[in-house]
Amino acid sequence: MSLRLYIRTGIDGIDSMLEGQGIPRGYVVLILGSPGCGKTTLGIQFLYNGVVKFGENGILVLLEEDPEIVKSNMLRFGWDLEELENEKKIAIIDASPIRFITKNVKLGEEIIGSKEFQLISLIERIKKESERINAKRLVIDSLSTFILQYPREVERREAILNLIRGIAPLNCTTLLVSELRYSSTERKYQIEEYVAQGVIVLQRLLRVGGIVHILTIEKMRGVNHDIQPRPFKITQNGIVVFPSEVVF
Repeated sequence: MSLRLYIRTGIDGIDSMLEGQGIPRGYVVLILGSPGCGKTTLGIQFLYNGVVKFGENGILVLLEEDPEIVKSNMLRFGWDLEELENEKKIAIIDASPIRFITKNVKLGEEIIGSKEFQLISLIERIKKESERINAKRLVIDSLSTFILQYPREVERREAILNLIRGIAPLNCTTLLVSELRYSSTERKYQIEEYVAQGVIVLQRLLRVGGIVHILTIEKMRGVNHDIQPRPFKITQNGIVVFPSEVVF
C-alpha cells in the first residue's frame, strides 16, 4: 500500500482543518463562493505559499480577469507575482482569448467544434507551462466562465470531466475556482461538486454587528476533515481561518 502524500496550503487554519496535513497530492478541489468572498485570493495564496514556503512552482490560469489587474491587486498582500513569473516559479496563462473562438476549427483533415478546440487548446497550454516550470500546483479561475458555453447539464458534466482528465497526467494539486450559484443553507449541489475530489465553500453571512465570512470544507475524499463552518478574515497578509471558533 503506497503512502499518501499531502500538499499543505500554507493558509492559516485550513491545513489544521485537514488533519493538519493539507490536501492529498494530485487532488482536484473546487473552491466555491459568491462574488467578493475571496475565492481568487485563496487560490493565489495557495500558489504563492507553494513557492515561498514549500518550494513548489505553480500555474495560474485566468479565464476571465486581466492578468495585469490580478497582479496589481495581489500586491496589496505583498505577493509579487511578476517577480515569481520572471524567476520561472509561477506561470500565468491568460486563457481569455480561447473563450472567443466561435467558429469550427480544422486540425489536419478533421473539423472540430469551437468548444472542443477551446478545451484542447487550454489543456495543451497548461501542459506546456507545467513542463516548462515543473509545476506542482495549478489554479484555474474561473470554472464558471469555462462552463458558461455548455448550456446543457450533460455537456457541462462531460466538459468538466474532460478538463480534469486532461490535466490529471500532470499530477498537479489543483484548485478550480467557481461561482456559488445557490447560497442558501439548503442549496442545490452544483454539477462540478460531484466530479471534484474536494469542495471548499466560502460564504458571507449577515449577523448582528456586520457581515461574517465563513469557510466550510464540504468534501475532501479520504481525509477526516473538519466539516463545521469556520469564520475567516481577509487580512493584509491574505486569508486567515479560525478553526477553533464557531459561527453563531
